[in-house]
Amino acid sequence: MVDVWLPYGKTDVCVRIPARNLLGTIEPKEQPGAPDAKAEVERALKEPIGTKRLCEIVKPESKVAIVVDDATRKAPSEKMLLPVLAELNSAGVKDENITVFFGCGTHRAVKPEEAAELLGEEALKRVKTISHCCTAQDLVYIGTTKTYGNKIYVNRAFAEADVKVLLGDVGYHYYAGFGGGRKSVLPAVCGEETIKTNHALLLNANARTGNLEGNPVHIDMTEAARLAKIDFILNVVENKKGEIVKAFAGDLEQAFIEATKLVDEMYKVTIDRRADVIIVSAGGHPADINLYQAYKGLDNALDAVKRGGVIILVAECPEGHGNQVFYDWMTRLGDLKNVEREIKRNFVMGGHKAYYLLKALQNHQIILVSSMPDYYATSVFKLKTARAVNDALTEALKLAGSASRILAMPYGNHTLPVFKAPEENKT
Repeated sequence: MVDVWLPYGKTDVCVRIPARNLLGTIEPKEQPGAPDAKAEVERALKEPIGTKRLCEIVKPESKVAIVVDDATRKAPSEKMLLPVLAELNSAGVKDENITVFFGCGTHRAVKPEEAAELLGEEALKRVKTISHCCTAQDLVYIGTTKTYGNKIYVNRAFAEADVKVLLGDVGYHYYAGFGGGRKSVLPAVCGEETIKTNHALLLNANARTGNLEGNPVHIDMTEAARLAKIDFILNVVENKKGEIVKAFAGDLEQAFIEATKLVDEMYKVTIDRRADVIIVSAGGHPADINLYQAYKGLDNALDAVKRGGVIILVAECPEGHGNQVFYDWMTRLGDLKNVEREIKRNFVMGGHKAYYLLKALQNHQIILVSSMPDYYATSVFKLKTARAVNDALTEALKLAGSASRILAMPYGNHTLPVFKAPEENKT
């Protein structure tokens, strides 16, 4: 037997896998954080990719808009913002001419205590902040995307700034391929209809984690950001401890693409054989706080398991399902065709998780090991359940056969296995 430890809530659980069945474990190639995060951000600002330095782009009288993530994202805005303010001040731009926009997209406004946590007390005292509201009247039309015909409405105050700067972090994203870069315009500071039109494109097969090629969500977002005339971005890539590994500054597209290369280097793992059974942990707390969050780990594991195979998702889910729209769509619509129809007709954030879960269930049997009541897990979310991970493995071997080959993935939220047949590896 081989013991594999998997994060579960704030602890770890051990699964005992017969050695003859185990193909291996899939883990990210972690990199250490920069010794000095502030110095790394300052280095990136001094060495921009594809643009002049920010202090050379602005004029002393420029009105500057800076978009940062809202409270639902973990980007280290505080570590990025002060060096950016210093760069702007060095060019003669006064603090009163700088506005920081919380890119809330369809989320609620940022609370005062969250603003202090996101930006730090010093920055908050110095600059004006606005929480973007996607349903507000104060939106302005800036053009229509060429490829998908999306009418782009953005926050008026953001649109009227002379210089526009985006701050964020780059990591994997379900349907945009990667977060960061252009996402700080669409959805961050766009109107509700613009966001819905964009997100409905997730039904396309190319709209998937880690993929930008032919990805309609990404293409539409990029065209929207171009229409918004973005002058400069500052993005960071973090390790799984949340430490900044490297910062990337400069051109909207070039700096972003360089950041995605580092994400792939750290978190993409090529495998040459798919498993019959995969045991995936969402990564422990807070990644497994509810099913809505924990699903990301399951989604990342899909390419590592055979069609018809079994996925064991190890996720504590102390807060249950975690999203009312997700729950409502699963109960009200219940099957994939109905959910697809609803996404096209009226996309609502949360509904997309119902789509992804139902899609995964079409081709795989999923066993959930959690503290969620069985009633919800089985009746609403259509999952099999087990009380402990070793019970789940016993059940999986019954379903897939006692000779099944098994992979374990302890950090599902941070790892993207990609299957490449051995022939492809030789070319």
